[in-house]
Amino acid sequence: MTGYGKADGHVADKKVHVELKSLNSKSLDLSTRIAPLYREKEMEIRGYLSKQLERGKVDFTLWVEKDATVAAASINADMVGNYLRQMQEVSQTHGIAVEGAELWSVLVRMPDVVQTVAVEELSEEEWNEVFALVKVAADELMKFRAQEGEALAEKFEKNLSRIEALMKEIEPFEKSRVEKIRQRLEERLAELTGVDYDRNRLEQELIYYIEKLDINEEKQRLTNHINYFRETMREGHGQGKKLGFIAQEMGREINTTGSKSNQAEMQNIVVMMKDELEQIKEQVLNVM
Repeated sequence: MTGYGKADGHVADKKVHVELKSLNSKSLDLSTRIAPLYREKEMEIRGYLSKQLERGKVDFTLWVEKDATVAAASINADMVGNYLRQMQEVSQTHGIAVEGAELWSVLVRMPDVVQTVAVEELSEEEWNEVFALVKVAADELMKFRAQEGEALAEKFEKNLSRIEALMKEIEPFEKSRVEKIRQRLEERLAELTGVDYDRNRLEQELIYYIEKLDINEEKQRLTNHINYFRETMREGHGQGKKLGFIAQEMGREINTTGSKSNQAEMQNIVVMMKDELEQIKEQVLNVM
């Protein structure tokens, strides 16, 4: 869900900037900062982004740079003329000389001579141009996400292949431990001098013990989960939560394998499998 998109464009007498940033989130968490002129369109922007982005902690910013010549304060010429006529009449009546720079300094302080704020209205044509920039920024973010997704898919494949390779490394230890268990039990029984035992019963108990430690089912289920994870990745968009659930199931099988591993070599391999799976779990949170 990580992504970034930006679009800039000249609209009327303004330069409009649109920026989108996205981070991980279980659902869509959209925060917006919009220039005053376009705030009336916030719900339209939110509706569009919700459909396009679906998930993620998203920051949306729309701001404006105005042309300095347009943004500058303007002088109300009619008001200046009105004030000037009145001041000239008063000057002649009372014999007060007011002219030049002194006259101008008085005029600019009079009410409504300098207009600093112009009331703007958003036209449909202008909004269509601005909304086009919103779409461009969203498309850029989605492209960024797609690139991140491809990189994650390669990473997941490496992790899965590594887990499969480690699973095969367990097999030699798995086969040899049966004989080791048998030898250890017989050595302990031999230490009990003067005690007779039924070898057939020993074989039965040994088989029961070995069956409890057997991990073939766990290996088979783990293989199925790995294949299902790959299939789900190939399904494309919107599979992030599903991949997370599959990773949890993989973790259960690896944990059970570890609990049944009664050899240090096997347990070390299980630890490495857990490490690979943990990397998957961390990154799967970043999948749509």
